[in-house]
Amino acid sequence: MQTLLLYATVVLIWGSTWAAIPFQLGTVAEEVSVSYRFGLAAVALYAYAFASRRSLRLPATAYPLVFLQGALLFCINYFFVYYGTAYLTSGVVAVLFSSILILNAIFERLFFGRRIDARFWLAATVGISGIALIFSSEISDFSFTDRSVHGGLLVVFGTLVASLGNMAAVANTKRGLPVVAVNAHAMAFAAVLALLIALALGKQLDFSARADYVLSLLYLAVFGSAVAFGCYLALLRLIGATRASYSSVLFPVVALLISTAFEGYRWTIPALIGMLLTLAGNWLILSQRKKITAEGNKDEYR
Repeated sequence: MQTLLLYATVVLIWGSTWAAIPFQLGTVAEEVSVSYRFGLAAVALYAYAFASRRSLRLPATAYPLVFLQGALLFCINYFFVYYGTAYLTSGVVAVLFSSILILNAIFERLFFGRRIDARFWLAATVGISGIALIFSSEISDFSFTDRSVHGGLLVVFGTLVASLGNMAAVANTKRGLPVVAVNAHAMAFAAVLALLIALALGKQLDFSARADYVLSLLYLAVFGSAVAFGCYLALLRLIGATRASYSSVLFPVVALLISTAFEGYRWTIPALIGMLLTLAGNWLILSQRKKITAEGNKDEYR
């Protein structure tokens, strides 16, 4: 039940952030908006830790990996995905970012020796195929022009960085570090790093007082970052990065359901089939049981 609750929370929040992110683009530089987002998220987590009397102390040896998690997962990957989005449609971005499933499986095997069985690869194939069907019309319009290829490479690189950030998070959870303290410090570092990168790139430190920018920023900071990443890393601790990242397949589905309710999006037959495939893939992933080896290590999913 705890796993399903965390999974549903991550899917619903991050699926809805697709509607909020566009309000962050255009007026304020992406690097600056990322700094604002995670700076506010860090403040929210520090306030929560203070109110709940949670310790924010970490061993001195933990900080390098915590800062690496912040740089990769809360900063650099956002830059490249945002940059790539400027060249591509949202559907193509969704399909490219879903490759994090494969990358997490490869990196978990490489760094932590975790084996993934055939059931996962079937679920990944079904889920990614579902996303491809949902956005089939957008994908059919993709052309291998310099602009599109450039955008695709940016998104793929951002996804690669995000996957490496997941691995840093796995390493931190394996050390038993508290999620709130890790995320608070990592997000604070990410905010400072994003600001320094913005200054190094000559970006203006602007701020928009428009209601849509402020409200979307608050939603992304508090719910999309402080709450969702806390749930995601708790989920990662329970079921591993590979299975936890499968939630990314459902984000576009939630976004389209929101669009259906508020923007009049009309579902096509391929899109409906695609949604059913993503649900089937999620069932395959979440119905897997961990196989406990003779040594007591939970290193394979079946």
